[in-house]
Amino acid sequence: MADLTQTPRPFSELWHRIDKVALTGALILLVLAAFDRPAVVPTIAETLEHFWGTLPYILFAVVAIAGMKASGSERLLDGAFQGRETRMIVIGALVGGLSPFCSCQVIPFVAALLAAGAPLSAVMAFWLASPLMDPAMFAITAGGLGFDFAVAKTVAAVGLGLAGGLTVKLMAATPVFADPLKTEVKIGGCCSARKLTLNWRFWQEERRRTIFRDSGWSNFLFLGKWLLLAYLLQALLIAYVPAEMVARVIGGDGFGPIALAALVGAPAYLNGYAAVPLLEGLLAQGMNPGAAMAFVIAGGVSCIPAAVAVWALVKPRVFAAYIGFAIAGALVAGAAWAALA
Repeated sequence: MADLTQTPRPFSELWHRIDKVALTGALILLVLAAFDRPAVVPTIAETLEHFWGTLPYILFAVVAIAGMKASGSERLLDGAFQGRETRMIVIGALVGGLSPFCSCQVIPFVAALLAAGAPLSAVMAFWLASPLMDPAMFAITAGGLGFDFAVAKTVAAVGLGLAGGLTVKLMAATPVFADPLKTEVKIGGCCSARKLTLNWRFWQEERRRTIFRDSGWSNFLFLGKWLLLAYLLQALLIAYVPAEMVARVIGGDGFGPIALAALVGAPAYLNGYAAVPLLEGLLAQGMNPGAAMAFVIAGGVSCIPAAVAVWALVKPRVFAAYIGFAIAGALVAGAAWAALA
């Protein structure tokens, strides 16, 4: 008799191969076609129009990231976490707010720092700033929400890193931050690769040209699919969500909309790139500018990839402090931007 105990796996393998972002976009269009067929073509046209307007920023971001990876410029960070603790906190916040680390790259990098004895204060400064801004995100944010907003978010990212790092330094002897690491810290990650030696003329070596090409293409696909989905959601948001409701819930003056945006930032956050078109649409419908800033700060720090990077390495009490820093920093940044904007 044939062995019927083995479960066929073709469907499981097919499911893992399907791009979930593309599938989500296709399902949204199918639902739209089922309930409002005449709106399908205008929605697609509006999505592509917004994407085309952002394309120069996408290409700049892709080339910048690919060039940094191919040149091995990550080597410049090797000596950043050495020296006096306050200096390390400052450098950690600056590096976190300006470097092109993704969340999975943070895990092995930070694990190695902690294993080498780097103070938690400097690591916390890097952790808080890193998910909020990088060259690609700056370009996308500037293209969608304006150059001033991108600069303000960068300042908020570095400021949050500095505040969190200095707070940890002052409270290092308290029970919250004493013995912060989990018993077993595993160094690994989906992006962990051996670092190249620094060579700015990367086009002179075949291996570096390959890294530039592969990194550029993968990042273009990543940014492209997420922004297409985000612009699709933006088009639906503007078409079907009344502007009066948006203005009533997260618009207007006062601290209430800012606090609400900070609290809902984590569960409503897709990623830093996809959030830009959605906020662009919400701002057009009356969203409080301070609420938009609070949303991207709280959501960026506490989104699942960034939070998992922290949870994987430290004890729950340190993780709770990390989330607390994110909410507090989002409230301050939101209030400050509302006053300026």
